[in-house]
Amino acid sequence: MNLVERVKNILLQPKSEWPVIEREPGDAGTLFPNYVCIVAAIPPVCSFIGGVLIGYGPMRLGIVAGLLHAVVFYALTLVGVFVVAYVIDFLAGTFNGQKNLDNAMRVSAYAPTAAWVAGVFNLIPMLAVLGILGLYSLYLLHTGIAALMKPPADKALFYTIAVIVCVFVVYLIIFGIVGALFGIGMMSRM
Repeated sequence: MNLVERVKNILLQPKSEWPVIEREPGDAGTLFPNYVCIVAAIPPVCSFIGGVLIGYGPMRLGIVAGLLHAVVFYALTLVGVFVVAYVIDFLAGTFNGQKNLDNAMRVSAYAPTAAWVAGVFNLIPMLAVLGILGLYSLYLLHTGIAALMKPPADKALFYTIAVIVCVFVVYLIIFGIVGALFGIGMMSRM
């Protein structure tokens, strides 16, 4: 798997890419070092650079505070991928899908690609609002669930919505932890 080709294919032709993904090794030991750890690093690295070098209006993050924020956010993102995989697998039975933790891990690892790539806008904090383009990951999640977890067609949308609600809660907790640890008090005037 070529990383750049995978990112391009999952973003531009997800319906044909999911079957290719299903045939590849999909356990966490393969997906994390070869894909998730690399692509998931885009938002925290870009946020660090943008927050420390450019800043948010008159405010800039200190180097240590920015680095701590990036590391904690990155670590919690990786934990979130694991949690979401277990949620996808758990909900498969509820929506008559095929319970398969490896496929759930594949969906959890590749579906957030758009959101992670959109993290590049954090390099320039004023452009961070363009991160909304990462919502395309919801479509990737839906196509991944339909292709890999194989729920009946009439239940695929409801399965996706249930997973989205759970993902929303997981990431709300992640953002809450990061916010509680590194609130606005981290920022210092330059």
